[in-house]
Order: sequence, then C-alpha cells, then structure tokens
Amino acid sequence: MLLQVLGTAAGGGVPQWNCACSGCAGARAHPDRHRRHASLAVRADDDHWYLINATPDIADQIERTPALHPGPGTRRTPVAGIVLTDAELDHTLGIARLREADRIEVLGTGPVRAALCERARLDAILTPYADLVWRELGCVPVPLSDGSDVEVSALPVSAKRPRYAAGTPSAGPGSAASPRAAAEPWVVALRLHDRHTGGTALYAPALAAWPDAFQEALADADVVLLDGTFWDDEEPRRSGFATRTATGMGHLPIDGPGGTARRLAPLAARCFYTHLNNSNPLVDPTAPQHQELAALGLAVAAEGMEIAL
Repeated sequence: MLLQVLGTAAGGGVPQWNCACSGCAGARAHPDRHRRHASLAVRADDDHWYLINATPDIADQIERTPALHPGPGTRRTPVAGIVLTDAELDHTLGIARLREADRIEVLGTGPVRAALCERARLDAILTPYADLVWRELGCVPVPLSDGSDVEVSALPVSAKRPRYAAGTPSAGPGSAASPRAAAEPWVVALRLHDRHTGGTALYAPALAAWPDAFQEALADADVVLLDGTFWDDEEPRRSGFATRTATGMGHLPIDGPGGTARRLAPLAARCFYTHLNNSNPLVDPTAPQHQELAALGLAVAAEGMEIAL
C-alpha cells in the first residue's frame, strides 16, 4: 500500500483568501508555507488510485502528483474513485470538479450520501455530465477496487453535520461533539489495511470524540494521520473567528490535558497531524510547537510525502 499526502490544511487552506491572520500573512510572504485542503491518495493496485476526500484543490493536487497524471491513453486516468470521511464542503466540492469523467465512484456512509444527494443535490447536478456511482462505506472492510489487496472501513467519530444538512432526519440530536457519535456516522475515520503486506493506516482529519473502537484501531495501526485543526481548545475564540472552543466545533485539540498529543505519544505507530487551520501556530515551520511535538515523537504531515506500508 502506498499513501501520498495531497494536502494538510483545514477549510479555506493556507492562506485563506479573505484572511490576514499571522498564519495566512506568513504563507503569503513565504509560498513554501502554502497548504492545500487535507487529502490523501491511496494506491489500490498498479493502475488505480483512490482519493480520500475531494477538496476544492483537487485539480491542483492531481497535477502536483505525477502518479495521478492521465495516460498513456488520452483520457485514461489512474484516479478510480473517492472515499469520503464526511459531507463537509471542503471535503466534497472537488467531486463536481471531476465532471469531465465518464464515471465517478464515491464511497461514503449513508448520512453522507443522503446529505450530498438530497440537500446538496450533487447527483442531480452531475448526472448530465458523468455517472455518479455510490458504494456504501461501513465498519466492515471492503476492497478499494476489484481484486485490490487494500481494504477500507469506517470508524464513526462524530455526529457533526455540515451546516447545509442541519435538520436532516437521519442525523438525530447532538452537537458537534455529541456522545451519539458511534450511532451517527456523519464523520468517520478510515482504516486502510493491506492484506498482502499487513500494513495498516488510520486517517482521521476530523475528530470530535475518541471512541473505544478508535482507540483499538490506533493500537493496531502502523501509521496515523490525525486531526490537527487546532493547537489548543481556546484557539478559535482567542483568534476571534468563532465563539466556540475547538471541541465545540468538532475538533479535539492537540495540546492540553485532553489533547490528542498525549494520547498519540505512547503509540508504536508513526503519527502525523493534518487538517491544520490557518490559526494553528503549526502552519509556521519555525514555531516552537513543532519541537514540542518532536519531543513526543510526533510531527506534522508534509504535502507530497509518500508513505509505504
């Protein structure tokens, strides 16, 4: 199994088009600090790759990744489909960007499919352009493609719905960090397992809870790419763009008594943070928080990095 990191930023990217915070200003002054929306590419076999989430940067991400380039036929592409962790716009808008394809295969949970098709009307929009084919994503592992040794399964981690799907009947009650997370698979972590090599990766760009099943999957993983949206719980309020804390917005913070860094540090797996918000000090490669992570054996994922399992 081969993983390719396509992007590491939260919604809006870094820099965000309408933001002049220190993180965005620093990225404008230093283009090497630019971050695209968080996404991952997974090689299912020699000829097929699946994208984990379809971000607004999807075309740029494909162009920057030679393994995803089309050829040798004029319209032959190695991009075989998309696996969704949730129905948020920053993880799904790129589906429409692929409308030039004859067929778009998407793996997602029931609530995610319902939100995108019934609320966002994605199927109705794309039908005149491409055949949108859905595959159910659940807790039972399924091969990424026919004959692939790479399997994917979902671990519910949050009942948070995107704003446009508020009030969707299948959602049930609960806030972003609802204790009903295990019963409402609006947001999932993905477990990717290679039956041939035995390698396992866990990808969780949005994490509002830490269920027992997620902890068990962590113990079995070789590589973990985890939600690094906010450094600490007060960051959104301190930065002035929200009235809720990080946990209130559906993202466990990295630092602090309940932070994820201390949960990851004891693991044998290689652990990387992704999905960084522009307010997170980690978007600056010179920030001292990088040394704090390094002392715990943790790091921030680099865009373009390859992980072989």
